[in-house]
This record gives sequence, structure tokens and C-alpha cells, in this order.
Amino acid sequence: MDFSLTEEQAAIREMAEAFAQDEVAPQAIEWDQAKHFPVDVLRNAMVLGLGGIMVSDAHGGSGLGRIEAVLVYEALAKGCPAFSAYLSIHNMVASMIDKHGSEVQKSAYLPRLCTGELLASYCLTEPSCGSDAAALTTRAERDGDDYLLTGQKMFISGAGATDLYVVMARTGGPGAKGVSAFLVEKEAAGLSFGANEKKMGWNAQPTRTVMLDKVRVKADAMLGPEGAGFKLAMEALDGGRTSIAACSLGGAQSALDKAITYTNERKAFGQKLNEFQALQFALAEMAIDLEVSRTFLWRAAAALDAKLPEATQLCAMAKKHVTDAGFDVANRALQLHGGYGYLADYGIEKIVRDLRVHQILEGTNEIMRLIVARTVIAQA
Repeated sequence: MDFSLTEEQAAIREMAEAFAQDEVAPQAIEWDQAKHFPVDVLRNAMVLGLGGIMVSDAHGGSGLGRIEAVLVYEALAKGCPAFSAYLSIHNMVASMIDKHGSEVQKSAYLPRLCTGELLASYCLTEPSCGSDAAALTTRAERDGDDYLLTGQKMFISGAGATDLYVVMARTGGPGAKGVSAFLVEKEAAGLSFGANEKKMGWNAQPTRTVMLDKVRVKADAMLGPEGAGFKLAMEALDGGRTSIAACSLGGAQSALDKAITYTNERKAFGQKLNEFQALQFALAEMAIDLEVSRTFLWRAAAALDAKLPEATQLCAMAKKHVTDAGFDVANRALQLHGGYGYLADYGIEKIVRDLRVHQILEGTNEIMRLIVARTVIAQA
């Protein structure tokens, strides 16, 4: 096994890090405080090929793999985890269309998703069912050649500001096999949005409820075959879990970098903070935790690219481990800053707030434990 990057992968990471340093990091605190969704900067990133990282080049994408994707999301998250996380969700929808869409759907949406002309959102979670996603109640009733979608989706990133929504809705009976996926455009009659949620973090992207009141879509708006929606959603979440883990990794690395700089500059009791062995050990443990997380995340991403049977388990493991470690490292970095870490100007408290939600979304870390437990018990 080779844990080194190819020249192309290193160049991709360097490009994303330069973009994060130049266009994202200088504005991240302002975006957070103003609750500003930086669509213009997102589109600048997409000009560099980051709007369709894993979309085939035949449809305007970059045609890269999961390893390259996690490198990009980690690099961008060093500038702002919320910015990187939204871009990963947009890419998740684009990849779903690239993999499962009809030729008409691909031609209609993918080139514009890749350039950022269209922005996308993923709609699975509902007010009454979060972790139990297969119990969703949004309905898609057949009406001639159309479907009428009725229901609510909650905690939808980008909602209200984005242009295309992949909506999981029930076309059949109860359970996972009764769910289908639909592509719904923002202008569809009956589609509306709740207020932008007031959140602990992730303020650089809006989060709203998506409300569907007999939203009429053509039958050809169905993504994949009827009854395959839940399978498509879970498949997308395998990749989404590596993406959100990468965002945690990037945010935590930024926090550690800030802590290293701060402890080198700050003095107490006549010496620099980083001359105290206890604080040296703290920095070492944080660096070790991140490197372990990075190595395992690459392992899970590689398994997903290779379509290995253990990929789902590894993605769940990586999501749980990396998001827990990332939050812990960021929190310890705040502690090393003392009172200054609690001030917004230093950027540490924002990272802590942004990374906390990563332990909840894309499947809570409790659900990740459940996925892993079921797998290891079945193998016994």
C-alpha cells in the first residue's frame, strides 16, 4: 500500500489550499458573523473544476476519484469548514445525477452544476424522522404522466438559495423499497422554504425547511428507477461521510496550526508556551490524532473508489472517528489559546462551532456505531 500522493493529487491539493488561503480564509469570520452564503466565491471554486469533482468529463466534470475529493474538502475546510461542507453536498447531488441520471437529466443539469450556474441541495431528512430515514413520509402520488410531491424536508443545506433539489419521496409502501428520488427545480409551483435556521455553527450556508405542497414534476424527473431512491440516498451518504470527515480534518488542522503559532508567540512565566513540556505533549497528541484520522480517511476513500464490499463499514468508521477527533482537536486548540480562543477574532471558536455538527449530520455518530456493530456481528 502506498500512502504517498501522486504528482496530480499533490497539485490538486495545492491548488485547493491556495484557493482557501486566498479567497476563503480571509472572509470566513465575516461570513459567519453576517450569516452570508458566499455564492460568488463558490462559483470561483467551480471555475477551477470543483463543482463536479467526480462528475465525468463528458458532462463538464473533473472526472476525479474519492481520494481527490477528500483532499479538496480538507484543503478548503482549512479556510472555512462550512464553505467546504456545502461544496461537498453540491458535489454529492451532481455525482448522483452523473451516476444514476438519464442522458436527458445529465445533459440538462450536469454542465450547469459543474460551472456553478446551478447550485444543488440534498433532501432526505424530515421533521419526524432523522436517523430513521426509511420512515420518511413525503409522498409522490402519480397523476397521469406526472407526480405530485407533498411533504417537508428539514435541515436542508443551501435551501432557498439553491436551484436544484434531489428529493426522496414515497411512491410505494412503507420501508426503504417504497422510496424514489426526484429532481425538483426551485421554480416549481408549490415548493417553498422556511426561515433560515439560527444555528450554533455553519452560518456561512443557509439551512431551511423545504416544503412541498403538491409540487408537480414530470415522470422523467425521477432519478433512477422507481423504488431505488433510498438505495441511491444511502449510496450517496457513503461518499458524503468521507467528505464531511475531510471537512472536520481540514478545520481541525487549521485549529492546530493556529495553536502552534500562538504557543510559539505567547509567553508565560518567562518562557514561550511551546517550551513547556506539557504543552508540547498536547500539540504532539493533536498532530498524531489528525495524522491517524487522515490515514484512515484515505483508506475508506480508496475502498469506496475500488467498490470493495467493506466500503460502507469503513466509511462509517471513518466518519465517526474523524469527526470525533476533529472536534476534540479543535476544542483542545481553543483551550491552548486560553481566553483568546474564546474571542471571535482568533477564528478558533468558529471552527469549534462549525465542527460540532459534523458529529450529527450524514448520519449521527451513534448511527455510525450501529452500522459498524451490525457488520462485525454479522461477520462473527
